[in-house]
Amino acid sequence: MTSDADKFLAVALSLSDHERAEIAARLLESLDAVEQDDVDEAWAREIERRCAALDGGEAVTSDWSEFRSRIERDILKR
Repeated sequence: MTSDADKFLAVALSLSDHERAEIAARLLESLDAVEQDDVDEAWAREIERRCAALDGGEAVTSDWSEFRSRIERDILKR
């Protein structure tokens, strides 16, 4: 770390738990924002792909009640 970062960390560690948590959350949000554009683009492509598969009759769909019963049977052991 740079000396500025070391100074910032020293000051941050002297803050209250609440203030440190707020700083940590904002720092993490700033990292997520950088990667979020790539995630949003990937989801947009996937949504387009799935819609095209539905429109083209290529997608395999399931009735919700049948799917839920299968989940309950296979995963929840009901």
